[in-house]
Amino acid sequence: MTTPGSRPAPGRPQTFDHRAIEPRWQQRWEADRLYEADFSPDGEAAPPKYFAMVMFPYTSGDLHLGHWWNFALADVHARYKRMQGFNVLFPPGFDAFGLPAEAAAIKSGIHPYTWTMENIRRMERQWRKMGGAYDWSKEVATCLPEYYRWNQWLFLQFLKRGLAYRQKAPVNWCPNHGVLANEQVHGGRCWRCEALVTRRDLEQWFFRITNYAEDLLDFSEIEWPERIVSMQTNWIGRSEGVEFDLPVDGDPETKISVFTTRVDTVFGMTYVVLAPEHPLVQRLTTPDHRSEVEAYIEQTRQASDIERMSSEREKTGVAIGSFAINPANGERLPIWIADYVLAQYGTGAIMAVPASDERDWQFARKLGLPIRVVVRPPNAPDDITPDQLPDDTAYVDAGVMVNSGQFNGLDNEEAWERIADWFEERGVGKRQVNYRMRDWLFSRQRYWGTPIPVVYCPTDGIVPVPDDQLPVLLPEDVEFQVSSAEREGNPLAASASFVNTTCPTCGGPARRETDTMDGFVDSSWYFLRYVSPNEARAAFDPARAKYWEPVDQYMGGAEHAVMHLLYARFFTRVMRDLGLIDFREPFKRLYNQGEVLGPDGKRMSKSRGNVVNPDDKVDEWGTDAVRGWLAFLGPWDQGGPINESALGAIHDLLRDIWNLAQAPLPSQTHGPADQDLRRALHTAIKGIGQDIDGFRFNTMISKLMILRNELKRGQAQAGSEVWSEAIHALLLLAAPVFPHLTEELWTDILGLGYSIHQQRWPAFDESVLTQTELTVVVQVNGRVRDQMVVEAEAARDQAQMQRLALELPRVKQHIGEGTVRKVIVVPGKLVNIVAN
Repeated sequence: MTTPGSRPAPGRPQTFDHRAIEPRWQQRWEADRLYEADFSPDGEAAPPKYFAMVMFPYTSGDLHLGHWWNFALADVHARYKRMQGFNVLFPPGFDAFGLPAEAAAIKSGIHPYTWTMENIRRMERQWRKMGGAYDWSKEVATCLPEYYRWNQWLFLQFLKRGLAYRQKAPVNWCPNHGVLANEQVHGGRCWRCEALVTRRDLEQWFFRITNYAEDLLDFSEIEWPERIVSMQTNWIGRSEGVEFDLPVDGDPETKISVFTTRVDTVFGMTYVVLAPEHPLVQRLTTPDHRSEVEAYIEQTRQASDIERMSSEREKTGVAIGSFAINPANGERLPIWIADYVLAQYGTGAIMAVPASDERDWQFARKLGLPIRVVVRPPNAPDDITPDQLPDDTAYVDAGVMVNSGQFNGLDNEEAWERIADWFEERGVGKRQVNYRMRDWLFSRQRYWGTPIPVVYCPTDGIVPVPDDQLPVLLPEDVEFQVSSAEREGNPLAASASFVNTTCPTCGGPARRETDTMDGFVDSSWYFLRYVSPNEARAAFDPARAKYWEPVDQYMGGAEHAVMHLLYARFFTRVMRDLGLIDFREPFKRLYNQGEVLGPDGKRMSKSRGNVVNPDDKVDEWGTDAVRGWLAFLGPWDQGGPINESALGAIHDLLRDIWNLAQAPLPSQTHGPADQDLRRALHTAIKGIGQDIDGFRFNTMISKLMILRNELKRGQAQAGSEVWSEAIHALLLLAAPVFPHLTEELWTDILGLGYSIHQQRWPAFDESVLTQTELTVVVQVNGRVRDQMVVEAEAARDQAQMQRLALELPRVKQHIGEGTVRKVIVVPGKLVNIVAN
């Protein structure tokens, strides 16, 4: 080792051996527990906390280039925050429950636990090779009982508060293999036996997320991308309208409730549509329509909700034989069922106004139902017919009321308010806010998930499992490969040791719930478990949660906008209301990275042959090179096709940093290049810090390259003081993205003390960035003839610039006896003299 401030002896290699350097530093950092977050700082001198998180990966078996793109570049940001003086918590974890593990068990006979834990061990090894500042003492894996016990405990708190309930909901049903996830249905058929898949109603568990719909529309406490906020807002789908009842003709005690945002069009209702699953369908279907209705309901069960809601899907339906009464005008309206109406949206029934709704228009046109115009375009006549509507479709814009009784002639927006008032005065209906979002169905009919901790007792009904009996463990005596229709597709239902239990209330025989929880339950609160992953007495340590939470920076994909991210916000609000925490937003700031594509610009897949294996690149080029390569790929929020040729440019940058840091110190204390070199250095310090703060890792690399070039250019004319300052700062600036190379240079070769990753980020001097002198090019008739160095203030004075330029001897020589016709001055840059 050299002494601090000295330079290594001649003969050092001109490149570096990443295979020797990188594993050695990774082992030392781990042995020294360098990145373990400290919970103990107290007092005014304590550093501010910073909780950084990446979205944890599913345990699929390997970390691909997309994981590197997320985890390695997030690490650059976390390292930078450490160097800024923050006390950083940056934990890893694994989203370990889910369907793929169970599918692997079915295909190969490997138990899901075995499959998952083998994958975790392999992914841990790959993750650690990134050389990240992850705190592995905080690792969580959601499939372990010490984690999912607290899923169960939280469920019980939700249940006590009335936020968990059970009701019937449809599932995909295979006659041979029972319940199937959506991913297991291919072209309407079972993935295992290709039997036709239908829909069947089962009792399932829900969380009342709709109780928090209005609160979830408040994003005032978080800094999230606008598109994510917009996606959640649209998913929640707040709408203001009127809910009213339609009496059934001949059965005045029965009413059909509908919600509409277009009560102004109520006089245009010509039929009523119920969802095929609506509870009134069976009661209101007349005998002469029953067979047709039942056949249509069975047909509907074969389609998913997404298929039913598609605007491209042909509209179908059947009349049920009963009629409803329009409370606005007393008209008798036929009642239909149609698959474009879903039971779980709104009230499961709609007032159909084909002249003012495109889906109703398509349905009415196909089935020959009447269409009445009630809102005409502003310039259309009052007696406009449906065939005269613009574009031969429903008119949905603002207009004037027609065929609407006492409301004729009003603008439809004014009519909306008046009709709503009229309904409320008559007790027909009331203004109401509705939400498109439905309650969260979290039941899953599969083995590999958190068991739902309730039992079913013939005497006491649904009984929660007491806290002291948690966790309810997944049994090991399960069979995954036999036909499972009789157990509803769930291996748990065939495990006698699991199903048969005793009632906690009466002690009699009882049956366990065999549904397990949606994997999104695991990820809805894992950020809290990170602060104390080994806590056995509670889901998390309250004092540690109070110190670390909420998460300061969350980083991951935008595909989780309306599931994971929304559910985590819901869970956090409930836990606040339960008194477990004192905040309501889990993640203060969110950044969504883009996607790394194959060299051909397409998504990577084995079938396309365009997969780039990060392990191969690490072996060939080194971890630091791969980190820099991905950083240089493009804007982090956009991604793009991987360009393997850029690895060479990154390797050159690493080689140059290696050699510059070991170059002999200049013999002179000061040199003619000092001012320019310091300006380039402090420009880089300012710009690179701003780039990392803004996740602009590609331009961060560009600025490192520019600084490298300036150092190589000024090396021969720099003084030792400025050169040392520049080299030390270069290593600090490069440390977040090239942690191994910079540690080797800083600690072992330059002897500046261990560790570079415990040093402070260099500060830039604003005064150095301001140029006091500028070099101005002087041209005569467009050709460069001289240059002059002038004070920055003088360089902005056009008259002074012109005078100084004309006095230059070389300029006088080139003008000679000619006449100066014109002088063009670009302040601070150029003077061009036109002469003949």
